[in-house]
Amino acid sequence: MAHPFAPFEPPAAAAEGAHLNGARVNGTRVDGAGRHAAGGDLGGDQAAESAVARLVRRQVAERMTEATRAADNALGTPMPDPQRERLIRQFITDALDAYATEGMRAVPPRPPLRPDVESRVARAVADSLLGAGGLQPWLNRTDVEEVMANDCETVFVRFADGRVEQVGPIADSDEEMVELVRLLAARTGNEERRWDRAAPILNLQLPDGSRLNAVMAVCKRPALSIRRHRFMTMSLAELVELGTIDIALRDLLRAAVFARLNIIVSGRTGAGKTTFLRGLASVIPAWERLITIEDTYELGFDLDTQAHPNVKALQAREANVEGEGAVDMAALFRNGLRMLPSRVFVGEVRGNEVIPLLNAMSQGNDGSMSTIHASSSAGVFRKLALYAAQSPQRLDAATTNMHIAEGLDLVVQLRLTPDGQRFVTSVREVVDADGEQVASNEVFRPGPDGRALPGAPMSTERLELLAYHGFDPALLHRPTGWWDTTTGRRP
Repeated sequence: MAHPFAPFEPPAAAAEGAHLNGARVNGTRVDGAGRHAAGGDLGGDQAAESAVARLVRRQVAERMTEATRAADNALGTPMPDPQRERLIRQFITDALDAYATEGMRAVPPRPPLRPDVESRVARAVADSLLGAGGLQPWLNRTDVEEVMANDCETVFVRFADGRVEQVGPIADSDEEMVELVRLLAARTGNEERRWDRAAPILNLQLPDGSRLNAVMAVCKRPALSIRRHRFMTMSLAELVELGTIDIALRDLLRAAVFARLNIIVSGRTGAGKTTFLRGLASVIPAWERLITIEDTYELGFDLDTQAHPNVKALQAREANVEGEGAVDMAALFRNGLRMLPSRVFVGEVRGNEVIPLLNAMSQGNDGSMSTIHASSSAGVFRKLALYAAQSPQRLDAATTNMHIAEGLDLVVQLRLTPDGQRFVTSVREVVDADGEQVASNEVFRPGPDGRALPGAPMSTERLELLAYHGFDPALLHRPTGWWDTTTGRRP
């Protein structure tokens, strides 16, 4: 299947210099030798060029609506992506031909567009209908991690090295930005994702795995934020190469997954929690059945069919226009436990789902994992207690802590530095609960530079369990850790 963000390229015949006298290639008229023919000029008028792009986009969108409806009626299934892409490209060429023909018949005649203008118009329309319009150049870059648009023209980009720069507009108007976001929502291929004054908050996953949030009506101008995932697949070995963990943490975490310990990964926004969860999941045997539960698809285990062939991804659903049909993550979690899972993953704990998650961890669904926003590994316990107190069950701290002690085994804390580095700074073993407190051992604690170094001794029972699953306890006897090597004593 062609990538939905594929650039608009000339047909192969044009690249080979075929004779296409008077025809258009990528929306640009060529002469009999395949060279671009001279044309008129918009005089550098960006507004006029944008107006042409909007006209062409509207015409192509209308034709695609008709073609899609006809295909759905004929086949009973959605139009395949390759066919959709071919039709869009053909309709763009047809629309530009029609624009040129109408210009020649106008009184007085309207000069044809210059070749470079036609090419830009064609690419803009293709990016809008096949990609993400003015967002597409940033989505194409591998060094971009976040895009923040306070409106159509006030746009900031965060790069992988931590830099934040203000960049050019992503749309000519707020109305065009709204149209773009609605188009992206319509192409998610899942449940209806409305975005209007009645439903002013939108969350969705873009085709490349990025997460988009958009708001309107609750702010003066519509805005959007995009969180990009630079690594849709990850392994523990790659986390070592990236400097996120050292070999002691690699071997300990691998043994923890094999031993089916329940793990929560914590950290601030952008610390890499989802990517880290992918790394942990990479060592799960392929025969295990994984159920993932998220408010917006992000984990993407179901996309890696070689590593995880038996995955069912569940996504929370918002209410429809009648206010019915909403399904929250807590309900999904309860149902997920009936879907015969080997393990359950919760993309992020942030509310009522904390109770069924802790219940599952303490009732035999070993090997479950989740992420949570917290500033420290010890702070995770307070966050879980807070969410439990706010849930419909209104659990008190002592009861919640008993659940934590019964079900949760490890907390892994990630840190994000101002220059974009991400690494494990703490690993905490849950031991017991004593009323208002959770007893734990910080088996890896922050060193001088923040990276996790061996700390408090691990409980004998759990250390023996990890050793049984391949962990070498001697790796914990080096106080300075193993950050200076990627090999150590094990392959």
